[in-house]
Amino acid sequence: MQYRTLGRSGAVVSSHCLGTMTFGSEADEATSGAILETFVEAGGTFVDTADVYSGGASEEIIGRWLATHPTEASQVVLATKGRFPMGEGPNDLGLSRRHLRDALDASLRRLGVEHVDLYQMHAWDAVTPLEETLRFLDDAVTAGKISYYGFSNYLGWQLTKAVHTAAAHGWAAPVTLQPQYNLLVRDIEHEVVPASLDAGIGLLPWSPLAGGWLTGKYERDVPPSGATRLGENPQRGMEAWQGRNDDERTWRVVDTLREIADARGVSASQVALSWLADRPAVTSVILGARTVEQLSDNLAAADLVLTEDETTRLTDASAPQVDDYPYGTAGVAQRSRRLTGGR
Repeated sequence: MQYRTLGRSGAVVSSHCLGTMTFGSEADEATSGAILETFVEAGGTFVDTADVYSGGASEEIIGRWLATHPTEASQVVLATKGRFPMGEGPNDLGLSRRHLRDALDASLRRLGVEHVDLYQMHAWDAVTPLEETLRFLDDAVTAGKISYYGFSNYLGWQLTKAVHTAAAHGWAAPVTLQPQYNLLVRDIEHEVVPASLDAGIGLLPWSPLAGGWLTGKYERDVPPSGATRLGENPQRGMEAWQGRNDDERTWRVVDTLREIADARGVSASQVALSWLADRPAVTSVILGARTVEQLSDNLAAADLVLTEDETTRLTDASAPQVDDYPYGTAGVAQRSRRLTGGR
């Protein structure tokens, strides 16, 4: 396992993070505990959850595990999130001071801790003034309830605005951003990645295997079946079968993954995760697993180093499909200039 600083903070985390959205839903408590033990035994130190995961059950399961594993708990860098509804009332969601106060205290109770290392805003809130949210987070840092804070699913302009607003007021600065990022979803490279690099923000990619597409287990024009996420629900959100099956780029990426994996004697998942972990601004890749076996295979990616040629092949095969301007060749050419002048 490799270790990196958490964005521009001084905290050190493992290059792969355990995502726990499955805890309490797709993984029962015994399985969740085994997943946690497997992760820390492999050198993992970074655990990510959210109040909304399984209606709070994920945090509760983690809390009970931490309480019975004090030695391991002392090394865990713990992250959770707030923003989405945890009740039916008008103040039971959002990034207002009122809701975040209640949400953070409830998360601390479920986790059985007095503070969390990283508290993340689960999504942008167009209703609450940004200053209100940031002031609450600064107060939470001062009160010792959180060590750092970050965001999830923010756009580039939203991240940049938050960074500069916090700086203008002298408040604690954000350190991380959780975006969807993988070989099939690379649009954040247009705005979010540059904004993160500019601000020293560490990226924590979620859905690194694109909902199972990058495991290599699906075949072209063969609808999935069985005990997989798409097998159980082929129309599952952004990962839906038909749209990606019909996209030639999907199979260009999957075929390249399989070729590299077969040549190296590793799984396609490990190749996809290794490529992502080495992308600019990435601090830690979030691994979600329903079983210990899935997690063990994914953790092996921490020791896999792709060659320059392998990385280039994957990067080229997965290149985002964009218009020529502002993100295509013409737009990119205007982002720098020759020191010697001329065209």
